[in-house]
Amino acid sequence: MHETIPDLMRHAAATYGTREFLRFPDAGPTRPGARVTFADADARSDRLAAALTGRGVRPGDRVAVMMDNVPGWPLSWLGILKSGAITVPVNVRYRAADLEHVLTDSGAVATISTPEHAAHIPGPVYDLDDLDGGTGPTVPIKSDDVANFQYTSGTTGFPKACMLTHDYWLRTAQVVVDQIGLRDDDVFMIAQAYSYMDPQWVTLLCLTGGIPLVVLPRFSASGFWPSAREHGATLTYVLGTMPLLMHKQPPHPHDRDNRMRLVLCSGIQPDLHRTFEERWDVPWRELYGSTETGPDLVVPVDAGETVGTGALGVAPPGKEVVIDEESGEILVRGVPMMKGYWNHPEATAHAFRGGWYHTGDLGVRDDHGHIRHAGRIKDMVRRGGENISCAEVESVLARHPAVMSAALVPIPDDLFGELPKAFLQLRPGYEATRDTAMSVIEHARERLARFKVPAYVEFVEEFALTPSARIEKRHLLNPERDQRAAPAIPVEKEQR
Repeated sequence: MHETIPDLMRHAAATYGTREFLRFPDAGPTRPGARVTFADADARSDRLAAALTGRGVRPGDRVAVMMDNVPGWPLSWLGILKSGAITVPVNVRYRAADLEHVLTDSGAVATISTPEHAAHIPGPVYDLDDLDGGTGPTVPIKSDDVANFQYTSGTTGFPKACMLTHDYWLRTAQVVVDQIGLRDDDVFMIAQAYSYMDPQWVTLLCLTGGIPLVVLPRFSASGFWPSAREHGATLTYVLGTMPLLMHKQPPHPHDRDNRMRLVLCSGIQPDLHRTFEERWDVPWRELYGSTETGPDLVVPVDAGETVGTGALGVAPPGKEVVIDEESGEILVRGVPMMKGYWNHPEATAHAFRGGWYHTGDLGVRDDHGHIRHAGRIKDMVRRGGENISCAEVESVLARHPAVMSAALVPIPDDLFGELPKAFLQLRPGYEATRDTAMSVIEHARERLARFKVPAYVEFVEEFALTPSARIEKRHLLNPERDQRAAPAIPVEKEQR
């Protein structure tokens, strides 16, 4: 394994040269398609690194990147790392509060961006088109040097920066390379925003194997599989709400007409797992981990017996994964692992108490010794003496034909302490009315214990998502608003 990401880039350029490395499909008049070879990526990131050094960027400085899925994103990442600086990925959907927090907390000296986003960014902004030229000295970089301040948040917390080293990224990519048995004719396709960590480790995977990476402009439930057919994709990674949104698309005669040989996914819904495989004629395998820890559990490609069981897999070399006997929490130690949370020593110490990283996930072992996910410790509603798993209720709500996505949150209640409130994003063709809300609630009453059924429903146009494509619930829990007042709809039958 290479020592640093720039080492890997230079090796790939020397080995694969004019092979296609990055493919960005046409995304409209302002974002034409582009293809970049391994040699071009190395040369262009060299020039970008020299330009940054010429503007005073020094090793250890933080440089933010805020742009869409365009070639400039991975090239900026590589260029920043070659200069010895640290990359701070920024979601293009961030505005005032989120953006100011990330840039201030990280101490970023500047942000590399494109004109359509520059107006929103406080502080120095470098136009990507101006960072192309010059030469600079080679900067010594070590495997333990921090490469990224990767901001991550749970569903309720404010983002914290995970300090991720070159070694972390390279090990993360290598674990997946070893798992999937990378082939020379593979084509990897990804649809997440580059500011999330997944396109970044996938980039390193493609550098390792000398294969093309197809980067879609954004995730589209209706366009994902047509894109896979168009680009001959053989590998992909999806997570969060993506599988369910694709599943809710009408079946198509060409669903099974693809080259895909493996779908990696975090959070495969057990009762739909076999349906996914049969619909698209491809194995789906679980990949469990986090920004803090990288890959922790992986289901082997040939483990077809785990389909539909919810099994999360086995720990890769270098990792130990156990379930705490008292709390039932999944605990992890080993490599890869973040150095800690930037500016949050207490949170770091708490996360690593007892020498293990505490994932916040509950787990159980089945009869075959496999760990299965059993919910989040904090993602609960405490209604009187009953604990309600938000994930369980959300899964039921999402099965209603009107519901695209669902989020359950606790709201204060004088009698019960907390009551469950559901936020719903509807599928096209359904109206945000009381009748729709009651239809969803009746659906829930038929499938859930009485105390788990939401007491209030509120419709939303869309949800803000975390880097792991989970709904960011902190935006729903605004303490300054009455969560029971309109547009919330009370739907609970009298239970007091």
